[in-house]
Amino acid sequence: MNPVLAELHEKARAVLDPVHYDFFAGGAGDEVVLAENEAAFRRLALLPRVLRGQTRDLGFPVLVSPTAFHKLAHPEGELATARALDGTVLVSSMASTVPIADVVAAATGPVWFQLYVQPDFEVTQALVRRAERAGCAAVVITVDSPVFGRHRRDIEHGFHDLPDGLAAENMRDLPGTPGLRKIEMTACSWDDVERIRSMTSLPLWLKGVLHPTDAVLAAERGIGIFVSNHGGRQLDLVPAALDALPAVAEAVAGRVPVVLDGGVRSGGDVALALVLGASAVGIGRPVLWGLAADGSAGVRTVLDVLRDEFEHVLAMCGGDLTRDMVVVRC
Repeated sequence: MNPVLAELHEKARAVLDPVHYDFFAGGAGDEVVLAENEAAFRRLALLPRVLRGQTRDLGFPVLVSPTAFHKLAHPEGELATARALDGTVLVSSMASTVPIADVVAAATGPVWFQLYVQPDFEVTQALVRRAERAGCAAVVITVDSPVFGRHRRDIEHGFHDLPDGLAAENMRDLPGTPGLRKIEMTACSWDDVERIRSMTSLPLWLKGVLHPTDAVLAAERGIGIFVSNHGGRQLDLVPAALDALPAVAEAVAGRVPVVLDGGVRSGGDVALALVLGASAVGIGRPVLWGLAADGSAGVRTVLDVLRDEFEHVLAMCGGDLTRDMVVVRC
């Protein structure tokens, strides 16, 4: 990890309530997958090409992944995150502690809305409508969460609901009586995805795809894919997101974009993901550490560091990134 990002992480650990730090940092079960998401990058290396002239401009293929409850990290919560974007896409969590309309209004980049299908589909519909009215540019349906993951750290702390004074603001004033201090999720199906598609013209993405067959089904429907294991927070038996990426990318064969989400901690990690077939990557926890450490400025620092590192790696690799450039470390 870049030393600047490591310093932000340590500062975040020092300033956060330990219960809230563990909520952000922890994973499911024995946290094997949590560790593997980062370790998978360390197992690979890039084999640069030379004598290829000027670096090709690949932009900054990084999105801010959806993470919940930013006011646990900073008093301004998702507003501080949104103000730091400078053109980067923010996938704002349904479990935001700031209403989506306010996040979009504050954002300095495009905002997509992350959605958990709800037990009452009328609530799901209302959430999609709310995201549309707010001006979101896409809907990202999380599909790897039929139930909550078992987080040992949260169980040991007895942390289950938001503290008094904070709420999952996107759930306010919806049909029925959805709770405001935690969110609900339920198993969903392709029928649910099609129902959501029928109610909105916004582009759809599926977050939490690991199996190539599911990726093909999404591609056949023209739906973008996040290769993700939920940051190691759901099932502690699945592969690292990076390890699942090549098979998904091969199955999709360029028909829809593929975002790699999980374990990215450097610009070099961004480059490795692109070599293995990703169109872009999502970052989650580093943004939270920057937010906790220094608000908007901390988030901006994280994005700037990743951009600078990625551009440097691209230049050092001869101006392009191709599949033949990745090797396994001995």
